[in-house]
Amino acid sequence: MRLKDKVAIITGAGSGIGKASAFKFAEEGAKVVIADFDPEAGKEVAKKINNDDGEAYFIKVDVSNWDQVQEMVDKTVDKYDTIDILINNAGVTADSFLTKMSHDQWNKVIDINLKGVFNCTKAVAPLMMDKEEGKIINTSSVVGEQGNIGQTNYSATKAGVIGMTKTWAKELGSKGINVNAVAPGYIMTEMVAKIPEKVLNKLRDKVPFGELGKPEDVANAYLYLASSAGDYCNGTVLDVNGGISL
Repeated sequence: MRLKDKVAIITGAGSGIGKASAFKFAEEGAKVVIADFDPEAGKEVAKKINNDDGEAYFIKVDVSNWDQVQEMVDKTVDKYDTIDILINNAGVTADSFLTKMSHDQWNKVIDINLKGVFNCTKAVAPLMMDKEEGKIINTSSVVGEQGNIGQTNYSATKAGVIGMTKTWAKELGSKGINVNAVAPGYIMTEMVAKIPEKVLNKLRDKVPFGELGKPEDVANAYLYLASSAGDYCNGTVLDVNGGISL
């Protein structure tokens, strides 16, 4: 029970890595706020956790909307009095080659993946500063470190997340707040499953293990950084990619 009685907001917790993380955190004793734009998926995750004797609370939120993010924080504090952990996990893709990428594709990914991380962290940080402790974990990506064809927008946001993480680690570290990032490789989520099998096989070939990751692999990294085991990590970017970046 490494997170016993801790209050954790996980954005994008209705599916994929966020869903696996919500289950993992609940198993470790956390009170988990399932923050997701999809009420059907989010409520289903919260229901399963509660039915399994955990504690979860669903809040519908568009992380790109400041008013909705602030409402999410207010509802969480009203219910649990505090926020100990923020996992900025929500993310989307809208892939296209540079010369074919529309402004709508660019803006959609920037709004969720970059602005959304800014909004959630800005809303939660004052609460953590007041009590001089807290864990903020941002989700970057191997493509934020290396780039990727067809993902100008996604790569830009994930590189930006690393920059924000390191900046906030410096700004908030003196207030007792740890700010770190996890950079997953190719993880078999619903998002990655949309990639053609021929391309997935090429990606597998690049991984020394010969396999793509599981959502639980990233959830375990979140858990490490959110628990006391990660207390001396600040400004860290933890790669969880099976060695694909070697």
